[in-house]
Amino acid sequence: QVQLVESGGGLVQAGGSLRLSCAASGRASSTYARGWFRQAPGKEREFVAAINWSGGSSYYADSVKGRFTISRDNANNAVYLQMNSLKPEDTGVYYCAAGIRSAGPFDYWGQGTQVTVSS
Repeated sequence: QVQLVESGGGLVQAGGSLRLSCAASGRASSTYARGWFRQAPGKEREFVAAINWSGGSSYYADSVKGRFTISRDNANNAVYLQMNSLKPEDTGVYYCAAGIRSAGPFDYWGQGTQVTVSS
C-alpha cells in the first residue's frame, strides 16, 4: 500500500504561480511512477503530468506544456508540480497518483488539493 498526501493548493491570480507537493509513504513508494491529475467542477478528471520512477522521463498534457514542471525527490518520497503562468482554466482539484508505469494505470490516489485561479 502507498499513501499519498497533497499540499500547496490555494487561490492565485491569473499569471501567478503555485507549487504542489505530494508526500508518499508505504512500501516501495519511491519506485512507483507518479502522476498529477485534476478535476474541474462539472468535468471529468484529466491527466496533467507524469514522471517515471527515476525522474528521467516526464510527460505533460498539451494544455500545460511549457507552464508546468513535474519533478521528484526519491530521497524524501516526494513529487512536486511547479505551476507557472496559471490561467483560470487551471482551476480544479489536483490529485497526486502512483502506479507501476508512468503511462498508467495509477493504483493509488491522494485526497486532492484545491487550486483556484482568479481572472
